[in-house]
Amino acid sequence: MSTTNLLDLDADALVAWFAERGEKPFRARQVLRWIHRFGETDFDAMTDVAKSLRALLRDTACVRPPVPVSDKLSADGTRKWLMDVGNDNAVETVFIPEATRGTLCISSQAGCALDCAFCSTGKQGFNRNLSAAEIIGQLWLANRLLGAEPNGERIISNVVMMGMGEPLTNFDSVVSALKLMLDDHAYGLSRRRVTVSTAGVVPGIDRLREECPVALAVSLHAPNDVLRDRLVPINRKYPLKELLAACLRYLDRAPRDFITFEYIMLAGINDQDEHLRQLIEIARQVPCKFNLIPFNPFPQSGLRRSAAPVVRRFSQLLNEAGIVTTTRKTRGDDVDAACGQLAGQVMDKTRRTRKPIIPVHEVNQ
Repeated sequence: MSTTNLLDLDADALVAWFAERGEKPFRARQVLRWIHRFGETDFDAMTDVAKSLRALLRDTACVRPPVPVSDKLSADGTRKWLMDVGNDNAVETVFIPEATRGTLCISSQAGCALDCAFCSTGKQGFNRNLSAAEIIGQLWLANRLLGAEPNGERIISNVVMMGMGEPLTNFDSVVSALKLMLDDHAYGLSRRRVTVSTAGVVPGIDRLREECPVALAVSLHAPNDVLRDRLVPINRKYPLKELLAACLRYLDRAPRDFITFEYIMLAGINDQDEHLRQLIEIARQVPCKFNLIPFNPFPQSGLRRSAAPVVRRFSQLLNEAGIVTTTRKTRGDDVDAACGQLAGQVMDKTRRTRKPIIPVHEVNQ
């Protein structure tokens, strides 16, 4: 008999699953707490659940997270796990400890189909979407591996969907996992502490606004369509005008919020004065902050990181223009856990012909 992985079910789905078996909604909430708050996989250990129900769960259900196959610790305390998701695929999950927070970076796909020029993940192609269980299972497992206590101080205070894959092209599974992150019976995170990062999938932004409006980060990386078409190819389908309009619609639900624009700094490509002026113009259209990201090199990228003085000048001038701007500190690069370096292990189904990375001297805008 096949069993249902209960990690695949958010609160509403779990209530419906229990109802089909003649059980009341409060039973679903009990089991939800045991699984996510206490990290329990043994139904017999769920002591406030009726014995008859525990027996039913043993026969028909399981709690099966991804299997970690490697665990690397950076010199700066960043921790990266490679997690087996079956069929010769493995994805990467990264925990970044800081003085005031602990951030977990979660993957949503085995590989990525978007093929952004500066991203190691995109260079290995795409195999499949992860299930809700494989997504929330990364948080479940990280809590356990980090030694989180159910009623103790929260080790993971923030979750960012910035790992491998484009979250909004795996919408249903991602939203199911997001709802568990926010659920008070599960992880109880504030929506402002859960961030979805997208390369600009406009229909997905609109759906997320309606179904689960968490914090939104947009991988901008270029301030005009000519350059963004090359760096972020999905821009050819959803150009900047459409993307910025979607960002404004997203903020309709929470006008006190803002969009975080992520901007990777590439030497001689997107770090010129003209690009700075165009970024300021974008900020006049959309309430936002900028997160400047020093490029993290990987083999065959053909790209270089902007010099530190250039990044500092960009940040200073954006801040002087009244735009909140931060520069992301490179973390975990000694274990390839930094932004853009996640590669995992993916059996590429796209089999696309690799396009050469943009030579610096060929890009003027």
